Amino acid sequence: MSKRSADALFQLIKSLQKSEKRHFKLYIKRSSAKEDLKVVALFDAIDKLDDYDEKIVLKKLPSIQKPQLNNLKTHLYKQVLASLRDLKSTDTLELQLSEQLDNARILYHKGLKHQALKILERARELAKSNGKFNYLAQVISLEKKIETLHITRTIQEKTERLTQEAMEISEHIERVTRLSNMALRLYGWYVKNGHARNEKDEEGIKEFFYELLPHDAFELTDFYERLYLYQSYTWYAFIRQDFLMYYRYAQKWVDIFDGNEVMKKVEIGHYIKGLHNLLNAHFDLRNFRQFEKTLKTFQDFAETDIAAQHDNFRIHTDIYINSARLNWHLMTGTFKEGLGLVNIIASKLEEYAVYVDPHRIVVFNYKFATLYFGSGDYNTCIDYLQKIIYDTSADLRIDLQCYARLMHMLAHYELGNDEIIESLIKSVYRFMAKMKNLTVVEEEMFKFIRHSFGTSTRQMKPELEKFLQKIKHLESSRFETRAFAYLDIISWVESKVYEKPMSQVIHEKYLQQRGRRKLSTANG
Repeated sequence: MSKRSADALFQLIKSLQKSEKRHFKLYIKRSSAKEDLKVVALFDAIDKLDDYDEKIVLKKLPSIQKPQLNNLKTHLYKQVLASLRDLKSTDTLELQLSEQLDNARILYHKGLKHQALKILERARELAKSNGKFNYLAQVISLEKKIETLHITRTIQEKTERLTQEAMEISEHIERVTRLSNMALRLYGWYVKNGHARNEKDEEGIKEFFYELLPHDAFELTDFYERLYLYQSYTWYAFIRQDFLMYYRYAQKWVDIFDGNEVMKKVEIGHYIKGLHNLLNAHFDLRNFRQFEKTLKTFQDFAETDIAAQHDNFRIHTDIYINSARLNWHLMTGTFKEGLGLVNIIASKLEEYAVYVDPHRIVVFNYKFATLYFGSGDYNTCIDYLQKIIYDTSADLRIDLQCYARLMHMLAHYELGNDEIIESLIKSVYRFMAKMKNLTVVEEEMFKFIRHSFGTSTRQMKPELEKFLQKIKHLESSRFETRAFAYLDIISWVESKVYEKPMSQVIHEKYLQQRGRRKLSTANG
């Protein structure tokens, strides 16, 4: 782990924009005592560092002794957060509601009960109109506390309304919690294991899903209830590799935002994640036209003030769009054009290192490797695959670990590295078998590569044709699609049979499919 990612204060300071740094200086000078201003010197010293180094900090600030440093860093961290809260108190609905709740509590503790109730009334309407039921529960809880402990001369009708509303909110929160837990656990299963590998995985996921699914799931009308329901179905379908269902529910996920524009601002993260999954669904189904349309929608959204409002969502929007741009080249066979993106994206991933989880880095490295494999640059492909194979966070994606090793083996096969290929076949086979990640496609591939050692150049083409016939009919089998989703094995074999570059084979399929769809549209 880099020093940059290890020190929390360093990360926070480096995440600040120029306007936020200026505001911090004004805030600290306004709110701190004179003797506390040494934290400004500490702020400046850390801000000038490329990586956090305590020795350099102490050398630059001789007035600070080492035993003092931790306390000063803690104080500075709190002051930076307070400054950001002061600057951004109106940036998000959650911060506005928190501020109103805090103000109401302050007024209540001062004995100004009626003023507190007026603020709570406004907060309640704001929370209710935006579906923020967790905040609404806190607002009503404080209202009930004031009404219970003090004579406020509230009419009976309001008391009854508060009681009834509290019950309804409690039931709603319980439903949303169950659905959001369900979506999170399904997503967690995928991050850990990838797709369902066999009937046992399939039955396990199915049993888990329907055990948690509310019996009245499709009668739910609230925004958050439907959002988490659609997310749950999206992950469920994706794990099972039911890509048509995956597409349908990813589309529903995005559609509820298109039907409620306000929520795009309130729940930016969920909206961009929905667009990301919809793009992935179009990629899996090779819906080229819809992919381009959705990517354009995403790119247009990325240019809006809403998308740029928060660093977290701005960064993840950029990551998801770059992932989609790579996918476009992978599914159209334009590998060499896609290579132009590799250094740009790798540089951005380095810039975003603090904010990007290891799983995302593994996925990008695999996409980079696939582009190089498809372009015929097997040595660079191997370099990226080794980053995955030797990653210490390998348990995040068992499936990518397996397919990285498989592509690694194929890259050495292409390079003609016969001296190591036999040992690679054994080690990759053992690894995939141990992880229960072998499909019929991979079994056939191992057989073919083993057999190819004793096959003459003249006999190789008939053997390739036999291999192609064995795996081509498996393309429609759901449990075999993983092999084709992670690496287009069929196109790789066809490139050998037809003596064309793999990129050309895939690009010709893309052109044929677009041509058929245009003809179909014209006839329709």
